[in-house]
Amino acid sequence: MNVVTLIGDLATDVELRELADDKRVARFLVAIDRPGGAGGADFVRVSAWNKQAEVCSRFLAKGKRVAVDGRLRSRSWEDADGKRRSAVEVVASSVQFLSARDEAPGGQETPFAGATARS
Repeated sequence: MNVVTLIGDLATDVELRELADDKRVARFLVAIDRPGGAGGADFVRVSAWNKQAEVCSRFLAKGKRVAVDGRLRSRSWEDADGKRRSAVEVVASSVQFLSARDEAPGGQETPFAGATARS
């Protein structure tokens, strides 16, 4: 079973990219506090797709608190220098906005805390 649930704060702004075939992907990092008061945080890359990507891009920004449900996906590629790279990310099935309602970038009002974007 490949199921992940994360609760944390966005460590980056959302990056929205347009792909072939009218697909869109939003990528961002979620900072998750380490348990037991150990200090520090773990940073997990999250990707949201299509309509969910648009909603995340519109209403989320660095510092916003979210809950993410999804699955792990590993990927690998060759970089510009010919080096083999790999990464693990969470592909979101839902992103719940946990921050209090306020103004989003561009003067748009954010959804209330508890609003959810689903894929």
